[in-house]
Amino acid sequence: MKVELLYFDGCSSHEAFVPRLRALLARAGAKVAIEQRRVASEAAAGRERFLGSPTLRVDGVDVEPGAGERTDFGLKCRLYQTDAGLRRAPPDEWVLAALRGRR
Repeated sequence: MKVELLYFDGCSSHEAFVPRLRALLARAGAKVAIEQRRVASEAAAGRERFLGSPTLRVDGVDVEPGAGERTDFGLKCRLYQTDAGLRRAPPDEWVLAALRGRR
């Protein structure tokens, strides 16, 4: 399993998310390192299909349902639309579902 956390300098959401992500990995029994990758430019954001910081991918797939169809790439802080409203990081349920292979 590969866990990637993409971010850009200038958005604190990714740093705030890392401890929670580590706890979720432990909860799921996933003994895997988090590969943190900085996206440095708008061009790189397009190449990486970067929807904003933080972007979490498990085995190359964004944890947000439907994210694969989006095209609003760029250097920005990402907001996640959830049933509970906008969040600055993906909800635990999405992360755990991705870690358990149920997307």
